[in-house]
Amino acid sequence: ELLWLLNWASQYYQYPIGEVVQQALPTLLRQGRPARVKGIELWRLTASGQSLQPSDISRAPRQAALLSLLQQHPAGLTSPELNQRQERWRPVMARLLEKNWVEMTEQQLASNHTQLPSEKPELNQDQLLAVQQILNHLDSYHAFLLDGVTGSGKTEVYLRVIDSVLAAKQQALILVPEIGLTPQLLSRFQRRFPTVSIAVLHSGLNDQERLQAWLSASKGNAGIIIGTRSALLTPLARPGIIIVDEEHDLSFKQQEGFRYSARDLAIVRAQHLQVPVILGSATPALESLANCERERFTRLHLPERAGAATPPEFKLIDVRGQKLDNGLSAQLLAQMQTHLAAGGQVLLFINRRGFAPVMMCHDCGWHSRCERCDAHMTIHQQARRLRCHHCGSERPLPAHCPGCNSENLIQVGYGTERVEQVLKLHFPATPILRIDRDTTRRKGAMQAMLDQIKQGESQILVGTQMLAKGHHFPNLTLVGLLDADYGLFSADFRAAERLGQLVLQVAGRAGRAERQGEVLIQTHHPESPLLQSLLSHDYGRFAQALLSERQAANLPPYSHLALLRAEAVDAQAPYRFLEEAHALVSQMGSNGIEMYGPFPAPMQRRAGRNRAQMLLQASSRAPLQTLLSTWLQ
Repeated sequence: ELLWLLNWASQYYQYPIGEVVQQALPTLLRQGRPARVKGIELWRLTASGQSLQPSDISRAPRQAALLSLLQQHPAGLTSPELNQRQERWRPVMARLLEKNWVEMTEQQLASNHTQLPSEKPELNQDQLLAVQQILNHLDSYHAFLLDGVTGSGKTEVYLRVIDSVLAAKQQALILVPEIGLTPQLLSRFQRRFPTVSIAVLHSGLNDQERLQAWLSASKGNAGIIIGTRSALLTPLARPGIIIVDEEHDLSFKQQEGFRYSARDLAIVRAQHLQVPVILGSATPALESLANCERERFTRLHLPERAGAATPPEFKLIDVRGQKLDNGLSAQLLAQMQTHLAAGGQVLLFINRRGFAPVMMCHDCGWHSRCERCDAHMTIHQQARRLRCHHCGSERPLPAHCPGCNSENLIQVGYGTERVEQVLKLHFPATPILRIDRDTTRRKGAMQAMLDQIKQGESQILVGTQMLAKGHHFPNLTLVGLLDADYGLFSADFRAAERLGQLVLQVAGRAGRAERQGEVLIQTHHPESPLLQSLLSHDYGRFAQALLSERQAANLPPYSHLALLRAEAVDAQAPYRFLEEAHALVSQMGSNGIEMYGPFPAPMQRRAGRNRAQMLLQASSRAPLQTLLSTWLQ
C-alpha cells in the first residue's frame, strides 16, 4: 500500500522513484541497520545510587545534578524524558553506569496503564453532528473538511472519532504542521488514552527514536501515530483514519528535494486505503473550500466556540502619521497596560525574527546586503551578528561603515528581538517571553516555554507564527499584530489568503477561556477591504470573495500550475536553459497549455546562484501531466 502511494507520488510530482522511497525510510534503515524493535531506555538508580547524597560527589557537579534528578523520580526516567530535562546527559550517565549507581532497562513504547483516562467534556450540538457523520463512514473512504472557528473544539471531535477507531482495533494517523504543536497534542492524547501506545514522528527526534516510532507504527504496536509532514509516509499495520490538523498550513508542503503536499497525499492515501480522512482548520485553504463546492468533500461546520468562550473583539489601529516606538503605537501600549492590570496575558505578533531587518549607514546610504542573495542581512543584537535568513551566511556586526568608514550606522525596522528590548523599558516589572526560531533551537525549549505561559509565569509574549497555530492559552486576553500590511502588496497570488489565515489564527489565541479577548491590528491601510472583512470574523465570506477573484483570473483552484526553475552561478545560463525548454514544448505541441517566461525568480540571486523560472498553466491536470512526463525526459 505504501509502495503504491510512493509510486503514485513519484509520477504525480515528477520526481525519481528511488529518491521518493529514500525519503520515506528512516535514516538508519537507509544505512542498512536492522529493523529491530528496541524498547525505550529506562534509567533508574541502583541501591548504592539511592544511598548516595549529591553532596558526596559535589566535585562532579553534572553527575550530582543527574543523580539528584533520578532521586526525584524513583520509578526512573526514559531517554525522551531525560532529553527534555537535561542537556548532553548521556556522557554523564555513562560515568554513573560505570560506578554502578544507575541501571538501564528497556521497556516497550510508553503507555501509562495506571493513569485513568481524562474526563470527556460535553459536546455541543454541532460537535455531536460532526462526530456522528464521520462515524457513519468509518469503514470506507470519505473526505471531511472540519471547518470550525478557533477554539470550537475540533480536537475533541478528533478524540471522539479516534475512540471508535481504536475500539475497532485500528490505527489513527494524525498530522500536525509544526513540531511545536506535537508536545501539546501528545499530552492531551496521553491523558485521554493512557493505555494506548502512541508513536511520535518529527524532525526533533534522533535517528534511533525515529526508527523505533516508525517500526512500532508498521508492526501495529502503536494505536496512535502523531507527526509532522513526513509522518504521512509511515507504514501502518491496521489503518483506520487519517487526520490533518490545520490543513491550510504551508508547513504541509515540502519545498526542497522531493516537493509534495502532505495534505493532498493524505487524501490520496486515505482513498486508496478506503478509510476516512479529516481535514481540520479554522481558516480552510481555498482549494479545500472549492472541493466542498464540487461535493468532493463533506463540510462539517463548527460556528461556536466550545464551552463559555466567546469570540475576541477586533479593532484596527490606524498608525498613519502616528509616532511609533519601534513599531508600537501609544494606543496598543495603553491597552496592554489595561489588560496586564486586569491579570491577563498579552501576545504581540510580528513575523520577523532578529533585532532589525537592515543596518544602514546614515552618511553614505550603505545597506547590510547579503553577498550571496538578493536580500538584506538581519541584525541579531544579542549574538552581535548579521545573518541572512535565506542562505544562512553570517558575519560580525561592523563597527564602521564598509563603504565610507563612518561610525554613523543605524538599525532600520524591527524584529522580535528589538520589540522584546523596547517592552522591557515600558514594562520593567513584567515577565516577557520571546518565542521564535532563535529562542527555541534547543531540544525541549519550546515545551518549557509553553509550560511557562500556561503557569502564568510570563505575562507578555512576543513571537512569530510559531505562536499562531493551535496553542491554547487560557489567560491570554489581548493579541496585538504589529504589522498587518505585508500581505496586502505581494507578487504571490496566495498572499491575501495567507494574510487572512494568519490574522484569524493569531487572533484565535485570545479569549479562549471565560475571559473576553481583544485583538488590535496596526495598519497603514485601515480601509483595505481585506482587513475590513476580517473584522467581522467571517472567514467564509472573506474566502468566497477570494475564490471569485481566483475564478475571474483563472488561477488555482480553477486552473493548474507547474513551475520550472533553473539556477546557476552564471547569470545567463538559467535563461538559455529555459528558452531551450520552451522551444521543446513548441515542437511537442502544447495541447492548450499556456506558458509564461522565462523571467527572474522572486529572489533572483540566492546562496550565490542566479535563478530564473517559467510557469505552465492548464485548465485541467491530465494534459499538464502528460506534457511534464515527456518534457522532463
